[in-house]
Amino acid sequence: MFFLTALNSRLSRWVMYLASLSLVGLLVFVIYGVIMRYVFNNAPPYVEQLALLLVISVAMFGASAGVRDAGHIGLDSLVELLSPNLQKSCKILVHMLSILFAIALFVGGIEMGISTFNNTIPTLGLSEAIRYLPVIAAGVLITLFSIEHIFAIFHSVKVVPSWH
Repeated sequence: MFFLTALNSRLSRWVMYLASLSLVGLLVFVIYGVIMRYVFNNAPPYVEQLALLLVISVAMFGASAGVRDAGHIGLDSLVELLSPNLQKSCKILVHMLSILFAIALFVGGIEMGISTFNNTIPTLGLSEAIRYLPVIAAGVLITLFSIEHIFAIFHSVKVVPSWH
């Protein structure tokens, strides 16, 4: 488990950096687009598509890091009313469902990437498949992070968030 924890800690930190950089890039490009459109009446055509790519990246990388750091929404007040064994079972179930969701992200991202690979985003000159790379990465990351949480539950240890 030590190897998985060390790997996931690094991955989570780098994913959070990517999400943060994507958010900063989104802010910069949206402000640039607004200024160019409303001040100079010359809206660059690529800003909207680039902003969309950055929004997808922020959402997918941020969600992945949130799974590792247990920052997702939960109904802990209901689970705390259960016995310790049922609490453990509920936590494992949540992580198993997260893995199923991650697999759906991964498979769906690959299918969409393959089906759109030959299409081009006109304003960027890139394949449409690039939109699905963060989705595929999120599927892999959420799976790794959820597996770590399951191992931690079985070994009665806590996953330390990467920002500690």
